[in-house]
Amino acid sequence: MVNTPTPQPSHSHDHTADARAAGSRRLIIVLLLAGSYMMAEVVGGLLTNSLALLADAGHMLSDVAALALALFAIQMSRKAPTPRRTYGFYRTEILAALFNGATLVAISIYIFVEAYRRFQSPPEVEGALMMAIATGGLVVNLIGLWVLRAGRENSLNERGAWLHVMTDALGSMGAIVGGLAIWQFGWYWADPAVSIAIGILVVFSSWNLLKESVAVLMESAPSHLDVDAIRDAMLATPGVISVHDLHVWSITSGMTAMSAHVCGESGLTNTTLLNRLRRCLHEGFGIDHTTLQVEPHGYAEGEVHA
Repeated sequence: MVNTPTPQPSHSHDHTADARAAGSRRLIIVLLLAGSYMMAEVVGGLLTNSLALLADAGHMLSDVAALALALFAIQMSRKAPTPRRTYGFYRTEILAALFNGATLVAISIYIFVEAYRRFQSPPEVEGALMMAIATGGLVVNLIGLWVLRAGRENSLNERGAWLHVMTDALGSMGAIVGGLAIWQFGWYWADPAVSIAIGILVVFSSWNLLKESVAVLMESAPSHLDVDAIRDAMLATPGVISVHDLHVWSITSGMTAMSAHVCGESGLTNTTLLNRLRRCLHEGFGIDHTTLQVEPHGYAEGEVHA
């Protein structure tokens, strides 16, 4: 019996490192933008007595914390593995994404409670000034979304930061609409109504982030991969008799790992079999981080035969 990890192409690790370096630069830019405008919205919300603006400012504060956390997570993920943490610190990014999703939900609950109170007795709000400040916030958030767009598809951590900025942009748009309704028609109830709409959008946008983060932490198979298709492809590889104990999981966003026990034909060297399987998994499914244990036929129970 041979327990041999499939050789890993170094370019995949280089690409991951480059992606994280680029992600760090994007997060720093947006962190500076969000931090610079956050205080303006706090002051503006207090001056105009607008819950929508204060809710948006509170969310921008969470943006600053979320961006800082995402940046910290990327830095942590670069640390080398240790004897106790043999996979390194990649999961720090997933923990950051989970935390960001949870804070989005917590912020929404606060907005709902405060909006309910204001519905009981809507206070006067400076609609025109509210619109002006919210417009500035929208511009800042749109710039942030443009900067972060490149990393949101490949990293849950960056997607969490992008979602924070996206929901903040929606909040700014809502505050603009609410300010217009107050300024033109005196509808002070529009301020808490817009706040509730913002809260609903925040909960909706954070749900998938929470679900995907938990899936990674629970070591579920990545949603874009079909485990049965992987097993069938391995069984169809020349020289493979059976495959069992097949496991596929994500270490972090964009880093899929797989392990399996494989029985090969007699007379076929382990090196030949492993190279064939490595090529199959890389070309068919983009999986490079693999550990394959080669066993003699009939060694283990529960085998899946071709």
